[in-house]
Order: sequence, then structure tokens, then C-alpha cells
Amino acid sequence: MASEEIKNFAILGYPVGHSLSPKMHEAAFKAAGYPNYNYIPIPVQKGRLMLAVEGLKGLGFRGANVTIPHKSAIMKFIDAVDSDAMIIGAVNTLVNDGGMITGYNTDVTGFLKSLQAAQFMPEDCNAVMLGAGGAARAILWGLCKRRAGYITIGVRNPKKAKTLEDDFCIYGNVEVMDWNSEYFKDILQTADILINTTPLGMYPAVDEMPPVDLKLLPEGALVYDIVYNPARTKFLQTAESLSYPTLNGLDMLLLQGEEAFRLFTDELPDLEVMRKIAETELFADR
Repeated sequence: MASEEIKNFAILGYPVGHSLSPKMHEAAFKAAGYPNYNYIPIPVQKGRLMLAVEGLKGLGFRGANVTIPHKSAIMKFIDAVDSDAMIIGAVNTLVNDGGMITGYNTDVTGFLKSLQAAQFMPEDCNAVMLGAGGAARAILWGLCKRRAGYITIGVRNPKKAKTLEDDFCIYGNVEVMDWNSEYFKDILQTADILINTTPLGMYPAVDEMPPVDLKLLPEGALVYDIVYNPARTKFLQTAESLSYPTLNGLDMLLLQGEEAFRLFTDELPDLEVMRKIAETELFADR
């Protein structure tokens, strides 16, 4: 529905200059008939987050996205937190309803919708995740939410990642282990899906990949890398050379943005408009 009303949105983080969200959302706003909706990157240093949230209220911003390093810290400065975000322990989207700001996590929706688009049903599957950082929590909750049969998290330092197992074991069969162990190699042989949640292989360090032997995976296992820059990481190239189906992180990026747009406007955006902008920004110079 076209509108001449002026509404402002933001992304809060430090730094924020690299974010694709401003151009993706502004293009989607214009395509949806909202020429006076503005999306503004706002760098917010640690220690000034509460002031930033109060600023959003005072200036009447309709909503905002939140990125590193504030996804967890911002939860104590807002008025309400959605149940998904509470379980994940991180917020990436804020909606301001008359001065009451509610936090959401759209990463879990983006992840699950990306699996749906790839026609992969996580129910009762044997899932293997690599990494236990911030992105892993949303993906782990998505798998638990869809009742994956067993979820193994391979990491470099199991003791450091034990908190993740402790936080989510009440929601599903979750186990953290050393990705160099023989037991982990046995688990790989039963995986229906292998998901890299680490930044290994992300631009510009494109020659890196997690230290796992993809040849151990059973035939037909889906190999998913949430990295989207480059589109085909060394991890995915290796999987493709072994004839495994693959999925990169661009759909998750777009679909979490689609969900944020829905929360902002109560409408779904033109996803292809957002995709075109994202691909242009990511790959124009390569």
C-alpha cells in the first residue's frame, strides 16, 4: 500500500558501514510504495547503547536492526523481548510501537525459511553444526524448534562451547564435541545436513575452511555455509566437487531481512529487489 508518510528506520552497530541492510531496505521500501521511508546506518559505540535506544524513542523511529557488537547487550535496554530472541539470547530487530520497543531475532526465521526453500525438512534429521558463536545460537534454536532428531556441534574448544550445550539441551538432543575427534568423524557419517556457522572462508580469507573431512558425509547430505561472501566458499566448492547438494548464506541474509521488513511494515517485501541489491553490492567488483 503506497504511503507518503515519513517513517525512519536504522541499523545500530559498530561499525555499520559494511552493512547491506540500508540499501536492501530502502530499495524494498521504494518498491512497496514507501518513498518517504528512510533507513539510516547509526554507529553506536559500547557504553552509548542505552542512549541510542532512548534516541530511537525520542525521535520516533519506527524500527531498527541491530548488529555486532550489540545483539545481546541491547536486550537490557528495551521494553520487551520476543520468545525466540529470549531463547537465543540475541536481538537483531527492534520495533517501536508508540514508545514501547520490542526486540526480535529474525535470523532463526531466515534460517528456517532458507531450508524450506531448499526443500530440506529438518524434522528428525541428524544435524551437524560447525562453530558455537553468535550465529550458531539462532541456527541451533531453529533446529530445536523444528525438532531435529540429533544435533552435534563440532568446535575447536569443547570446554569453551559447553555453555551452548547447557543452554539448549532442554530443547533437544544437543551435544558439543571436538571436531578433530574420532567420535565426531563417526557422527559425520550419519549427518543429513552439515552447517558451517564459523567465519572460516569469509572474504577476504577465501582460502580457509573448517578442518573437517567432507568425504565422510553420506550421499545426499546437504552442506550449508551461512557465509554469503563469497557465494561459493572453499567449503562449498569442496562439497560440490564431491557431488553434495549445497546452500550458501545469501538466502538466510535475505529472508531474515524479509522478516524484519514484515515486522516493520506488516507486509512482505519484494525479495527479488532485495536480492538484486545484495548481489550488486557483494559481487560488483569481482
